[in-house]
Amino acid sequence: MTLAQTPLLETINSPADLRRLERSSLKKLAEELRGFVLDAVSRTGGHLSSNLGTVELTIALHYIFNTPYDRLVWDVGHQSYPHKILTGRRRQMDNLRQHGGISGFPRRIESEYDTFGTAHSSTSISAALGMAVASRNLGEGKGPQRRRHVAVIGDGAMSAGMAFEALNNAGVTPDIDLLVILNDNDMSISPAVGAMNRYLARVLSARPVLKARDVARQMLSVVPPVYELAKRLEEHAKGMMVPATFFEELGFTYFGPIDGHDLDSLLPTLQNLRRMSGPIFLHVITRKGQGYKLAEADPVLYHGPGKFDPAEGIKAAAAGKPTYTRIFSDWICDMGALEPRLVAITPAMREGSGLVEFEKRFPDRYFDVGIAEQHAVTFAAGLACEGMKPVVAIYSTFLQRAYDQLIHDVALQNLPVVFALDRAGLVGADGATHTGAYDLAFLRCIPNMTVMAPSDEDECRQMLFTASQCNGPSAVRYPRGSGPGVEVRKDLTSLPIGQADVKLQGKRVAMLAFGSMVAPAVAAGAALGATVVNMRFVKPLDVGLLAELAGSHDAFVTLEEHVVMGGAGSACAEALAQAGISKPMLHLGLPDRFIDHGDHAALLKLEGLDAAGIEASVRARFGDLLSGDGRTRLVASR
Repeated sequence: MTLAQTPLLETINSPADLRRLERSSLKKLAEELRGFVLDAVSRTGGHLSSNLGTVELTIALHYIFNTPYDRLVWDVGHQSYPHKILTGRRRQMDNLRQHGGISGFPRRIESEYDTFGTAHSSTSISAALGMAVASRNLGEGKGPQRRRHVAVIGDGAMSAGMAFEALNNAGVTPDIDLLVILNDNDMSISPAVGAMNRYLARVLSARPVLKARDVARQMLSVVPPVYELAKRLEEHAKGMMVPATFFEELGFTYFGPIDGHDLDSLLPTLQNLRRMSGPIFLHVITRKGQGYKLAEADPVLYHGPGKFDPAEGIKAAAAGKPTYTRIFSDWICDMGALEPRLVAITPAMREGSGLVEFEKRFPDRYFDVGIAEQHAVTFAAGLACEGMKPVVAIYSTFLQRAYDQLIHDVALQNLPVVFALDRAGLVGADGATHTGAYDLAFLRCIPNMTVMAPSDEDECRQMLFTASQCNGPSAVRYPRGSGPGVEVRKDLTSLPIGQADVKLQGKRVAMLAFGSMVAPAVAAGAALGATVVNMRFVKPLDVGLLAELAGSHDAFVTLEEHVVMGGAGSACAEALAQAGISKPMLHLGLPDRFIDHGDHAALLKLEGLDAAGIEASVRARFGDLLSGDGRTRLVASR
């Protein structure tokens, strides 16, 4: 659907415009908005299934609530595209997740309607509760014009402990206006249930509700379709109580479930709930990919696609260089066949971390613990205590959420847990919220840790095997996407711990490169006539080689796709200082600021971390030391 086919949507430049529409026009608006989202994402790439599923809910929220005065917080933000479109960013969707364009997630500096920046899961209830308490204390929480606060959280995000910590706190916080909406998109509602459910939702959310709860519960027991739904919800709660009882015990008034695609149900329900005060919990059922049959049939495939033709759907890409995620996937399947004690753990990132095939082949040794990074790490520690070989497959940005467990439950006890850190470094379109730029700094300071950074695909495989042979905790951090295209050996070789690999032998300037920076460093080093070293290990460093290089070179350059502050370059400087060696040093890496979304290669170039940028930086600093004649020689790997 193009702009020419969205005449109603084109009149909406803010929620104020939306609220001027007749209710009878909103279904047509939903149709146009869904088509616009599909068209926009197909041209830029981005999150699709979840956004198609929240079209009606987004319209209803902005129609009923006085945003931005009323605060609306979207958990994670995978479902916020309709929100962005309705809040004045429709024309900017052509630049979604591109450098200089709008973010794929809510962002406070982008719009006053983005009341809280999100992208990591399960933060919305805590944030909205904080806002509600602030409104109460600042006098915004009383009278007919009181400020309302809404947190929209997905069913997956409810698996995180932080969400329940927030619910636990909110339920005993007096005099607040907080509505938590559970966007449950893992369940479908048949039309018959939806019709009765719509009626019950309106009745239960009306003013006399507090006096009529028992009557409503009796109705559930005599209407078979709704009774069956209640039984299903009991299974979701994993207990002998219906969700209403569970959430009410936490101090919330519970309503639902209601059909999240039925505006005739959503609008009156939200209107009634807006009149109420205190902690309220609304259970809404939506469907991922709603309105686009291909996404409905395979919401995982259409969760975060690249560019595609909506008429044809996503086509299988031509075989190319294997990604690092694929290297990990092949390795862990091979290791699973060799080592019966090996187990794989993921915090709800099976596809992203490359564990689909492992789950098929070794279902009893595969554990998806949900969005629960803290639990994932301590669970791995418990497995390791009993002789198992746990591998935690996790994005660098998400390991940050389990730092205490990493230190106290794994490293302090020196347990052999392997951390396979995907998405290390810049991550392109997902931007600052998903950048893995801090892991080297927070890992290398922990005692007992071994930290590795592969320079190519084969080295990644061998490092993963090396990590699995360590007697203590270890981490292998590798970037998103593919590497330089090195052939991957099927055999498994354990690398000498702490031994670097000299790639080019030059003179005067020694370039110490880590991970993804080795390839551009080699290109720059060849032009500079410099020595280039693939350091391989961030911890322990090859201190012996550093001392040797110090005796034959006048200066050092360190390179890493990681923040310079506290990173691998800092580790090299510390090691040289500890050895009493003083040499001029240039540290190249990511700056002390958050880097926005954009094409990965373009971002590296902007930061001077491509071959040309590296060469220019080294010449600017150490030009008087360099012959520039390119007289380097390749050195066989050690």
